[in-house]
Amino acid sequence: LHLYRSPFVTPVNVAKEQPIPFSHKAHVSQGLNCAGCHPIRDPGYQAGYPKEAFCMGCHAAIKKESPHIQKLAAAFKAKQPLLWVKVYGVPDYVWFSHASHVQDARIGCAECHGRVAERDVLAKEKPTNMHSCMQCHAKRGASNGCDFCHNSQ
Repeated sequence: LHLYRSPFVTPVNVAKEQPIPFSHKAHVSQGLNCAGCHPIRDPGYQAGYPKEAFCMGCHAAIKKESPHIQKLAAAFKAKQPLLWVKVYGVPDYVWFSHASHVQDARIGCAECHGRVAERDVLAKEKPTNMHSCMQCHAKRGASNGCDFCHNSQ
């Protein structure tokens, strides 16, 4: 597999179509924060997506006439999750933990994901390739040993 053909080498600043349009800017302006919608559940490898029930906590009354909110409500009623398209990712052979970065190292979400709170449409703003990760590790004094991030099995 040639590195540049990998689905993980995605260009920055190219938005992916989502099941419904979602403005992080509008939701952050209402007091929501990253961890409130994207919980890091055990074992901490990934930040999750909000459950439709969480969204419907507000949207049962707010913008309920919107066709996008009606699509959300239908998914909630059918107990079918919206299939959000991942914007960021790393290959399976790379060990990555949101918990170790966010909770242990206290790295803010914007460090890797960019200024999401200011965006109406989300696109990958920063690369998640080995070079960018190694630069960050070097800057913070974290290990850059191969087996620190790569599965040695």
